[in-house]
Amino acid sequence: MLVRLFQTRSELITWCRDQASRPLHFVPTMGSLHRGHQQLLRRAAEPVPEGRPVVLLSVFVNPLQFGTGEDFARYPRDLAADAALAAEAGAAALFAPSAEELFPGGEEELTRVIPPSSLRRTLCGPLRPGHFEGVATVVCRLLALVRPDRLLLGEKDWQQLIILRRVVADLALPVTVQGCATVREADGLACSSRHRYLTVDERRQAAALPAALAAASSLWGSGTRSAEALTAPARQVMETAGLAVEYVEMVQPLTLSPADALEGPSLLAVAARCGSTRLIDHVFLMTRPPIVAIDGPAGAGKSTVTRAFASRMGLVYLDTGAMYRALTWWVLHQGVDPADPAAVAPLLEDLDLQLLSGAGGEQRVRVNGHEVSEAIRSPEVTALVSTVAAHPCVREALTRQQQAMGLRGGLVAEGRDIGTAVFPDAECKVFLTATVAERARRRALDLAQRGFPVPERAELEAQIAERDHLDSSRSVAPLRQAADAVELVTDGLAIDAVIQRLVDLFRERVPEDAWPGPTRVQAP
Repeated sequence: MLVRLFQTRSELITWCRDQASRPLHFVPTMGSLHRGHQQLLRRAAEPVPEGRPVVLLSVFVNPLQFGTGEDFARYPRDLAADAALAAEAGAAALFAPSAEELFPGGEEELTRVIPPSSLRRTLCGPLRPGHFEGVATVVCRLLALVRPDRLLLGEKDWQQLIILRRVVADLALPVTVQGCATVREADGLACSSRHRYLTVDERRQAAALPAALAAASSLWGSGTRSAEALTAPARQVMETAGLAVEYVEMVQPLTLSPADALEGPSLLAVAARCGSTRLIDHVFLMTRPPIVAIDGPAGAGKSTVTRAFASRMGLVYLDTGAMYRALTWWVLHQGVDPADPAAVAPLLEDLDLQLLSGAGGEQRVRVNGHEVSEAIRSPEVTALVSTVAAHPCVREALTRQQQAMGLRGGLVAEGRDIGTAVFPDAECKVFLTATVAERARRRALDLAQRGFPVPERAELEAQIAERDHLDSSRSVAPLRQAADAVELVTDGLAIDAVIQRLVDLFRERVPEDAWPGPTRVQAP
């Protein structure tokens, strides 16, 4: 299939309008496409909950992002080869404007987009003044013309990705920014159009970049946490290979601020010149696999979407709500007053609570040898679980057990206080909610499917509102949105759409380069 080629704004706008019935995914490039670009285009063509997308890429060697003495004039250009590669990767159209077409009033009259200075103070920012202003200005111009649903960018240019995410957020542009993992050559070197500049000998030298990052990763794995102790050996590896090192820096991945005390994920980034060619690379260093905390009121659909999200991301699913329900069932089974903490406390001493995976991947719950997976969803348990969960002794015991489960990381936990009390250091926090009316509707369906009597809708709404009040007003670990959590209202959203939104939120905080997930592999 041939890719459609547009070189004028009017052609592009007309074509984009014709795609209104399908999601439109956009990949901006400077051309000279390689395997990394090809992987971006293939990712852009993957189905989303809204349907199978149509993929557009742009090829524009942006003069605004090249500084004095940089390689604008000799940057490799081959539009015919780019179009062939784009078509093979599934792109439907290619926009390749001239500078005069994209800047009809000329560069001097162009409104500029200036990203926050805090994101330009480290890494490439000080060495390339005006570079990220040029990138942001042109990408915003392209977004205004294309108006895509998704903008796909490579994680190789991590600082650029972070800056463009911030620009999109600050300008409230209606597009989802999706980062995609770095694609590497056989020698470990991150794919780059500028590799075409390298001689055979320089190409061998350039392999020192991934080697330097590998050396630092090895030190990190052995317990080294000092930024200096990690950056110095990396610099030495590159200098020994004859590279002219521009920087070796440890920064916080999301703020790009210097990371001297390494707590949580860190980014080790390097830049060096190999002959006349400038190359960059990075590695993410994590003390443990990521943790995702999903909180929210009862009936918001947390269990359903969290389980599916965990499977998609290759994370363990921890249903803390099921733990509190199982204990409530045990309290009722033992004939103990759920409102009496003194009576409940002894039941915690020898509590054997297990969350297991069934043959079909579903979660099974056992408490003290009893299979209770269905029983804990009964109206009787639902009516009393907030009462039992409010006891300090219960919160302390189950929180301690949940935190022990999370020591190794790599899990998704959902409940009422996961992001505030259980895992306050989770990499990604979401407050998943829905209106009381929507939750009552879902509760009615769930009860009917499980064979339980279904109360009147007004009664269900009253029960849910009362439970919200109990959960949010209890003295110990009340239900509330963590300060750094993102609220996700699920009214009107299908399950697949909610899961996709969770994936997008997760990827804003945990890049594919750091945690690929179980199904993400590089193109051969």
